[in-house]
Amino acid sequence: MQLTGSQIFCEVLVEQGVDTLFGYPGGAVLNLYDELYRYQDRIKHIITAHEQGAAHAADGYARATGRTGVVLATSGPGATNLVTGIATAYMDSVPMVAITGNVPTALMGQDSFQEVYIAGITMPITKHNFVVYDVKDLADTLREAFRIAQTGRKGPVLVDIPKDVTAALCEFTPAAAPERDMYQSNIDMDAIVRAAEIINNAERPAVYFGGGVAASGAGEELAALMKKACMPAAYSLMGAGVIHCDDPLNLGMVGMHGCRTSNLALDNCDVMVAVGTRFSDRVALKPDEFGRRAKLIQIDLDASEINKNVHVDVALEGDVKDVICALLPKINNICRDEWLTQIAEWKAEDYQPKDSDSVLKPHQIIRKACELAGEDSIYVTDVGQHQMWAVQYCRHVKPRRFLTSGGLGTMGYGYGAAIGAKAAKPECPVIHFTGDGSFHMNLNEACTAVSFGLPVITIILDNSVLGMVRQWQTSFYGRRYMATTLERKTDYVKLIEAFGGKGYSVSSMDEFEAAMKEALKAEGPVWIHCPISRDEKVLPMIPGGCTCDSIIME
Repeated sequence: MQLTGSQIFCEVLVEQGVDTLFGYPGGAVLNLYDELYRYQDRIKHIITAHEQGAAHAADGYARATGRTGVVLATSGPGATNLVTGIATAYMDSVPMVAITGNVPTALMGQDSFQEVYIAGITMPITKHNFVVYDVKDLADTLREAFRIAQTGRKGPVLVDIPKDVTAALCEFTPAAAPERDMYQSNIDMDAIVRAAEIINNAERPAVYFGGGVAASGAGEELAALMKKACMPAAYSLMGAGVIHCDDPLNLGMVGMHGCRTSNLALDNCDVMVAVGTRFSDRVALKPDEFGRRAKLIQIDLDASEINKNVHVDVALEGDVKDVICALLPKINNICRDEWLTQIAEWKAEDYQPKDSDSVLKPHQIIRKACELAGEDSIYVTDVGQHQMWAVQYCRHVKPRRFLTSGGLGTMGYGYGAAIGAKAAKPECPVIHFTGDGSFHMNLNEACTAVSFGLPVITIILDNSVLGMVRQWQTSFYGRRYMATTLERKTDYVKLIEAFGGKGYSVSSMDEFEAAMKEALKAEGPVWIHCPISRDEKVLPMIPGGCTCDSIIME
C-alpha cells in the first residue's frame, strides 16, 4: 500500500510497540505531528517544556521498563537540545531512539533556517545514527534503529528525517513484531571452567556488579551465584536495587562515596568477579591498585570494556545472564565463615550518620520517604550530594527502581526522567530527590507534570549552595567558596502553585512526614521543600586518585 513518510513513521512506531512518545513540535516535523494526530488512540504524545526534558523523559521511561524510549524533536535547536539527554543515555547504556526532523534535502548543506548536521554532532554519543534521504529507506531504517538500541549493549540511536521525506509517497509493507531477545552469547566454555576453578579455590571472593546486571535482567541469577559461592557483593551506582538491600551478602555501594565495608572487601578479596560494570574512575579511583590482592574475572557484554580500565585475569564475554547461567553449575557450594566474620567486623565500624530532633537531616528525610512510599516506588535523582545520599539511604529492593545519571552526571536529569518513569509506570509512586542547584536547571518541567496529571513527588534538599562542589572546596581548596554559594530567593511553594501543583515547606521531621503522606494522596505533582545545612557532607569519601586507605569518615 502507498503511504507517506509520516504514515510510515507512525506505522513503524506502532509495529515496534511504542505506546508513548515524548517530544516538541516544530516546522521540520509538522508532517509527522499531523499524522500523530490520527494515531492518538495508539500513541500517546507528551509535550515537555524543553526538548532536553523530553530526552530525559524518554530515558526515564526506558530505565523504568527496559523498553526503548522514544523522543521526537524538530531541526536545528530542537535537535541540539536533545544532545545532553542522548549523551546521558549513551553513558548509562539506556535504549533510546531519538528522531529529529531536518530541512528538505534540497536545502541541506546551505545553512538553511534551523539546519544543523545533527548526525555529525551526535556521532560520538550514539550507538549509530542515520540520515534518511529516500522515503523508500525510512521503514527499514527505523526498524534498524530500534534493533540496534536493544541489541547487545543497549544505547541511543538517532534517526534524522528531512521534511520532504516525511511527505513523499512509497510502498509500505508491514512487518511482524520484532523479537526481543535477539542477542546470542557465544560463551567461551574454557574460560568458564577457568573462572569456576579460580572462584572455587578462593578464600576471600567478592562480586563487584553494575548496571549491566539490571540491563540483562540477571538479578536472580547473580543472587544465586553469590549464595552458592558464599561471595559477598558490592555494587556501583548503576547497580542499586539489583540485589535486595536485606540480602546478607549485599555489602552496599562501592567507590568514592560507597560504604567502608564494600571498599575494604574489594581491596582485600583474593578473587573479584566484576559483573556488568566498567571499572569507572568513581570506583577504581586508582586503577593500578584496584583489586590489587585479587585475581580479576570480568563478565561483560561489550568486548571493548574488557581490560579497558583494569587488567583482568579471565574475561567472560557475553550477556550477563547467559554467562552466569553457564558458570553456576560449575561453582561449588562453599561456606566461607572466616571471610564473612571479617566482613561483619568491618560492618560494625561503618559510617553511621547522626539523627537529629531539631534540624532536618538528609538521611532521615530519605529513609522516612522510603518508609512511607513503599517497596514499589521508583526513586529518581538529579546529580550532586542528594544523589549520593539517596543511593546510600534508600531501601533498594527491586531493579529498575532507582534512576539516576551515573556516567555523565547530568544535573537537571531528574524531573524529566521522573515524568518518563511515571508515564511508564502510573501504578508506582515516583519520588524525585533533588538539590536546589540541580532543580533550577529543569524545574520548568513542572508544567508537563501538571498538564498530564502526573503525580511526581519532588523532595528538594535545599542547602542554598552547590553542595558537592562546595564539599570539595572545603576539603581540598582551602574553603575558597567561589561560585558555589547561590543565595537564591526561590519560593518553591509559590512557584509550584503558580504551575498548578501543590507545595509544602517543612522544618521538622514531623512536618515532613505529614507533607509526604499528603503528597502520596495527591493527583498531581507535589514539591516538598526541605531546608538543610550547607555544611552537610556526603560521607564516607575517598578522594580521587586514592585507595580505601585514604577514606574520610568524618
